[in-house]
Amino acid sequence: MTEPAWIRMISDDEADDVLNAVFDLARTPHGTLDNVMRVHSLRPATMTGHVTLYRSVLHNDDNQIPLWFLETVSSYVSILNNCPYSLTHHWANASRLMDDPVRSDAVRAALDAHRPEDAFEGHELAMLRYAGKLTTDVCALEKSDVDAMKAEGCTDGEILEVNQVVAYFNYSNRLLNGLGVSTAGDTVGYYKARNGEQS
Repeated sequence: MTEPAWIRMISDDEADDVLNAVFDLARTPHGTLDNVMRVHSLRPATMTGHVTLYRSVLHNDDNQIPLWFLETVSSYVSILNNCPYSLTHHWANASRLMDDPVRSDAVRAALDAHRPEDAFEGHELAMLRYAGKLTTDVCALEKSDVDAMKAEGCTDGEILEVNQVVAYFNYSNRLLNGLGVSTAGDTVGYYKARNGEQS
């Protein structure tokens, strides 16, 4: 049987009261603890920081960008970083939120080909191009990359939202790939919906 990570992860049964409290903070809405969080179990302070950042970036009710698109951005970053763990979880969410199998297949094909222009235009394409450059060529970023999003109608707040999603998933992808974390034992594609969105 494949191990869920290259380092030891502490089980619920092994955890002391302090660690169990952190586990409870990081549990999904259905009560499980995904490996992306459990892999922090030897240093629980980093788990607390990780889950707080994740929820503030992707599942904050103040976000203005639709969750399906933020999940699409996260999937694109994970494709560019070759991170199957994040892609498995977050593409399941993006696809379900699109609720359109034909559209979902077209988007996935465009992202896999690193050609978001095949499925997007306008402000969404500008954000995906920014996400790609921030992920793969960060040192080449210039003010013009942000200006391109503004020219397509993105607000500063929306630009910040997409920046934080991209930055978070670059962190998370490196955590997962660097420690060989797999989805073994996880419940894939479940999340807590923001107000007005269906889970």
